[in-house]
Parts: sequence; C-alpha cells; structure tokens
Amino acid sequence: MTIEEARSLLRRKAQGSDLPAETISGTGTYAHTGARPAGGRFPLVMLSPGLGLPRASLTFLAEDLASRGYVVALVDHTYESSGTAFPDGSMLTCAPLCDKPRPPEGGVKTIALSRTRDISFVIDQLTDRHPAWKHSRLIATKRIGMAGHSLGGNASAATMAADKRVRAGANLDGTFFAPVPTTGLDGRPFLMLGTESDHIPGKDHTWDRDWANRGGWKRWLTVADTSHTSFTDLSLAYKLLGKSGPDELSPQRSLEITRTYVGAFFDLHLKGRKQPLLDGPSSADPEVTFQNP
Repeated sequence: MTIEEARSLLRRKAQGSDLPAETISGTGTYAHTGARPAGGRFPLVMLSPGLGLPRASLTFLAEDLASRGYVVALVDHTYESSGTAFPDGSMLTCAPLCDKPRPPEGGVKTIALSRTRDISFVIDQLTDRHPAWKHSRLIATKRIGMAGHSLGGNASAATMAADKRVRAGANLDGTFFAPVPTTGLDGRPFLMLGTESDHIPGKDHTWDRDWANRGGWKRWLTVADTSHTSFTDLSLAYKLLGKSGPDELSPQRSLEITRTYVGAFFDLHLKGRKQPLLDGPSSADPEVTFQNP
C-alpha cells in the first residue's frame, strides 16, 4: 500500500490508533513488482475484499494461491475501498459509503451486484484478444474461480450467477445480501467459510437460505474463536493494536486455516486434484466444523 492508502485505511478502520501509516505501507510481502512469471498455463482466481477494505487486505491469500500455481487478480472496487491510489497520483476513497453512509437505492445488495460487473470487466481485460496484461497467455481461461471476504464473498456467488466463466467460488464470512438464484449455480461448486459465532446454521438466515438453493458440490465450514477480520490481513494489525478478543485465534492460525481450505477448494475444482481435507473433519484442524444443516 502507498502511505496515503495506509493512512486512509487506518483513519477508517483503526481510528485513534498511534500506528504510523508508514508501518502499514512498509510491511514486507513475499510478492513484489516485476517478478518474472513461471512458464505454463494456470487457473485464474479473482479476489474481492470486504466493503470499505482495500485489495491489500487479502494479500495473505493472494500470495498463497500464487505459490500454488494460480494467476491471482486482486480487485479494488473504486469508491468502495478505503483508498485506491492511481498511477497519476490521485486517490479515490469510500468516503460516500464509509464516512457518512448513504447506501444506494436497493441497499448493500446493489453494491454486491455492481461488483459482478467489476469482476466481469477485469476478466475481460485479462482474457480478451487484446489483453491489458502482457502475461495474459499464462491464464487458462476455462479454469476461473473467485473468492471474497464479507461483501466480496457475496459478490463471488453473485458473479457466478451472472458470469458462467467463473467455475468455482468461495465466501469468507459474508452475508448474502444478493441472494443466490433459487435455480442455483448450475451445480458449480461453492465454499462457505465463516465464524462459528455468526455463521452456524440458524445464525445468518442468508446462509441457510442460499445453502438450500445450491446444488452440486458445496461445503459449509465454520471456524471457532474467530471474528470477521480473522479472514483478512487486518487481523494482524488488530492484534498489534489490541483490538482482537482475548480468546480469539492468533492471526497466524486463522490465516493458515483460511489459506489451507481455500487453497484445497480451488486445487480440487480448478486443478482436479483430490483433497481429502474437504471430505470431513480433520484432527489437525479442531477449530474447523463441517456444518450439515
């Protein structure tokens, strides 16, 4: 993140903290600009962050998927991110939605549906005859998936409903404001991974509703002792600032669980590799519960 992006994030998500924006901006990552891609063709995974969060909040997942052999496209949804810096030096924020909330007509559902157009646009830009990315030849265009956190998770399902190029999707702790069609997603696989506190059956009616409307391969997993931010890089900053709960899983553990299960999901459905991890509970992950409503 640029220093300006980091400052905008802290103002909206950690108001009053004394954590310098330079600390967030200067955080090291395994990924870096200008890395030479490996040869071959790889599935593409689109990642969509939560409302008011930047794409950088899913860095932990993007890097892990890339290391497994995926092309990963993190999407900043303009006017929904805490701050998006553009090459000309300008920055757009989520001020209309974050600072003085004025939801659009139709509420959050409208925002989720708007994201489907963002994602389809980016897929077009990466895969059409004159792509915007010089390494687009790496993308296996018949193997595209999507995952997202919070509203980004809802957008994963909504995008699958609108764009059949997306073959598999995952929702990380997001309410389904835009419901899955009653006809389902044509049997395409979907993973729901959320907090035990908010997403066991009967807690979030949208999960119960949309689970019933899905055919084909599906899993509903909950993770004990987690919060909404546990599935994002923000969990690390919250731990540093003392904002996480005393009994909450460490960020390292919650992010490890997220990487492991999301990675296994896409390895199964975009690469065709068997994943016994997704067949049922594992003694190695006692925090994870397979729900069967």
